Amino acid sequence: MLIRRADLDAIADGRVTLAFRRWVRPTVRAGGTLRTAVGLLAIDAVDVLESDEVTDADARRAGYTGRDAALRDLDRRADGRIHRIVLRPGGPDPRVALRDDADLDPAEADALRARLAAMDGRSGRGPWTAMFLRTIDAHPGVRAADLAASLGLETPVLKRDVRKLKALGPTESLEVGYRLSRRGRVVSRLLSDPGSVA
Repeated sequence: MLIRRADLDAIADGRVTLAFRRWVRPTVRAGGTLRTAVGLLAIDAVDVLESDEVTDADARRAGYTGRDAALRDLDRRADGRIHRIVLRPGGPDPRVALRDDADLDPAEADALRARLAAMDGRSGRGPWTAMFLRTIDAHPGVRAADLAASLGLETPVLKRDVRKLKALGPTESLEVGYRLSRRGRVVSRLLSDPGSVA
């Protein structure tokens, strides 16, 4: 579920508590969370509505000027049913704290190596995690499209794989591109020297 930054900011400060989407299948579920640029969002409910059930009050809670504006936005997509998503701030993104956690004991270092090796093993193109970390380290703040081209990849593939790394804490997104976190510098060293300990 993609949410514009202005809407994320409005959710973070409590001005927006709902979202509307037209989906064939919902991409979030009640009780789940969503990682965003402003931290986690808690998804409290996901309800299917008919057009005539969208109210002015709910539309305003979703950041629209009223019901008509919400329906105009929803009607830009013809397929799927209207879903009303009740959401709220759900706390900080745990990846933020993880990025600064660079003090790995030997067991943690071994577990992290194993996770990355498993990610490499599941790839149809061979080992990639160490190569990505080296490339990001050498080119911080470079556009994802340019990084992807330098690796011979499509941009969506690079972004997908960087998100996988980000979940473990070694990379962080910048306004443009990425950089290694404190943890990422340690992880990169672990991968380049398998005998090392953080």
